[in-house]
Amino acid sequence: MEKKLAVITGADGGMGTEITRAVALVGYRVLMACYDMPRAEEKKQMLVKETGNDDIEVRKIDLASLDTVAAFANRLLNDGEEVALLMNNAGTMETRRRITEDGLERTVSVNYVGPYLLTRKLLPLMGEGSRVVNMVSCTYAIGRLDFPDFFLKGKKGSFWRIPIYSNTKLALTLFTLELANRVKDRGIVVNAADPGIVSTDIITMHMWFDPLTDVFFRPFIRTPRQGAATAVSLLLDEEAGKRTGTLNVSCHPKQLSERFVYHRQAKELWERTERLVERWL
Repeated sequence: MEKKLAVITGADGGMGTEITRAVALVGYRVLMACYDMPRAEEKKQMLVKETGNDDIEVRKIDLASLDTVAAFANRLLNDGEEVALLMNNAGTMETRRRITEDGLERTVSVNYVGPYLLTRKLLPLMGEGSRVVNMVSCTYAIGRLDFPDFFLKGKKGSFWRIPIYSNTKLALTLFTLELANRVKDRGIVVNAADPGIVSTDIITMHMWFDPLTDVFFRPFIRTPRQGAATAVSLLLDEEAGKRTGTLNVSCHPKQLSERFVYHRQAKELWERTERLVERWL
């Protein structure tokens, strides 16, 4: 029987490796969509040995370059292989303002616009039973969308990484809800996973207060495997395949407040992002 295809971004990272392992173990053909190719190849070899699944492939993607996101998706579209699982896992928390070749703040491109474009382009390869999972964060709750500053600078005013990160996770959460409604009739399920506070490369020690943060939060920090568990359940569990448009924490759906379910900027966010990525669609 032909293996079903799973596409996982940031598959070489802490949680990405755990998600890839879980998906490979149950027999999917896995496409590791990664930025750091040498590291990804190393992780691939390790996962092939551990899972016994040699149908794992690494392909380059740079979510900070919409041209490369489109090229990655176009290759899949040309192949015409159905995408059963799409895991938008890759993320970043930049320590200074960096603007991409597309004129976007880098955190915004990697955490939101890149995954948005990738998902939109791959939708023709999805059908009944396909699942999309977006890795969000509890910080969505403090996110704000100041247009057009959100896309250009991440936030109004000076650079501050935590609010910008939060803004991207709010945007990705709203995208999850909107997309779920738009593709429900096609049998595609779209959900968001909140991993909690996880010990991954995204937690850095570049600011003076980071060691203090580490001390205070260390008791609550999850391992990558623990953090990945919710995403894995959304990708693979039978019950999870019956719900769509949900935010999930610790492998269970979490009730979202009406402020987010009926967010006043949700439609505007969709329309602005559509215009932004139009040339690649």
